[in-house]
Order: sequence, then C-alpha cells, then structure tokens
Amino acid sequence: MTEESTLSGWWVFAGVLLLIAGVLNIIYGIAAIGDSKFFTDSGTFIISGLHTWGWIILILGVFELIAAFSLFSGGEFGRWFGIVVASLNAIGALLSIPAYPFWSLAIFALSIIIVYKLSEGPEVVVS
Repeated sequence: MTEESTLSGWWVFAGVLLLIAGVLNIIYGIAAIGDSKFFTDSGTFIISGLHTWGWIILILGVFELIAAFSLFSGGEFGRWFGIVVASLNAIGALLSIPAYPFWSLAIFALSIIIVYKLSEGPEVVVS
C-alpha cells in the first residue's frame, strides 16, 4: 500500500478564505492609513493608534496573500505559514475592535475557521 497526501477541498477553502481576508485587510489597512471617515473617531486603542493598526493590518494582508498562494501550491510551508498568519490576524482583529467593531469580529471568526481547517492536517488516501 502507498500513501498519497492530497490537497483537500477544505485546504482550498481555507486558501480562498486567506485570499479574501488578505485582500480585504489590504483595503482596510490602506483606508486606516489614509484617515478614511469610515472608522470611528472616538476609538481608544490598547496599543498605539489607527495609523499603526492600519500598517499592521496592511502587512498582515500581504502575508495572508503569500500564505494563500503558498497553500495553493500544495506545500507544507503554506499550511504552517497560513496557521501563523491567520493566528496573528485573529489577534490583530481583536486588538483593532475600537476602529471597526463588527468587521473585527467577523475577521476574527474567519481567522479561527482558517486555523481550524489548516490544523486538521491533509487527507491521506490509501491505495
């Protein structure tokens, strides 16, 4: 019997979620850096201010895109990098709740789903 690990549908799903979250985080990061009127004016941040969180979210978005494309290539690096980036994104989303509360909670839930699906491991087909 030989074992072949295959890229499962859940991994593709997690990769697509990483891709979507990455693009949206890049857009929101640029908006936060550019003082968009979308964000709340009265938000008090635990660490630093809106501009700093804009840069952090922008960088996390770029890392999410890298993780998504690496995951699509089927490598083990993409899986572990995706878990790390999604975990950091979950933490970043919770810390940026004062700027955009509902969006932060939605991104947090999305990141937890990504971490869960990537940490399950690949499906093994025995033939």
